[in-house]
Amino acid sequence: MFINWALGELNLKLVYYGPALSGKTTNLQYIHARTPANLRGRLISLKTQQERTLLFDFLQLEMGKVANLKPKFKLYTVPGQVYYAASRRLILQGTDGVVFVVDSQAGRLAENQESWYTMEQHLIELGHNITNFPIIVQLNKRDLPHTIPAAELKRQLDIGNRPCFESSALTGAGVFDTLKSAMNAVVAQVRTAIR
Repeated sequence: MFINWALGELNLKLVYYGPALSGKTTNLQYIHARTPANLRGRLISLKTQQERTLLFDFLQLEMGKVANLKPKFKLYTVPGQVYYAASRRLILQGTDGVVFVVDSQAGRLAENQESWYTMEQHLIELGHNITNFPIIVQLNKRDLPHTIPAAELKRQLDIGNRPCFESSALTGAGVFDTLKSAMNAVVAQVRTAIR
């Protein structure tokens, strides 16, 4: 959370985290393409030799103000490949919430579990209490054949009672439901923190 007093904005960071090719980038591209241009910034891709991070920010007007400040969200993705652990931890630094994007396809369970475990470890190292930190789960690629049943994914990942949405980032099904839930969870946490 960063407060820009000059603009009256409360800058909040939301990171899309998950295994490689789970749909994190597709989520951000879908959201960006369907957010009015006057409410969003440019979609920026930060590339190094082998990894890529997407980000953009947008102003959510319907949420109302928090402590007389307008919430402005910055959305980030992390590189999914396991060998970019340091980059993923760096991108999580300063985050106010996480959307964990699960690849629902059969055969991807181990990658989902590894990514979930790594995310939890990074958040703990960064000083977050993961029992109440805003983590929203998106079960992506539900439109594909050969997906693991949602109940089984929830059980295998041990996500507990965290909000969970089935989605297809490619078609947009569930994308904005996930985002809205994540934004509401982050704003609720911030309201509690700045009382």
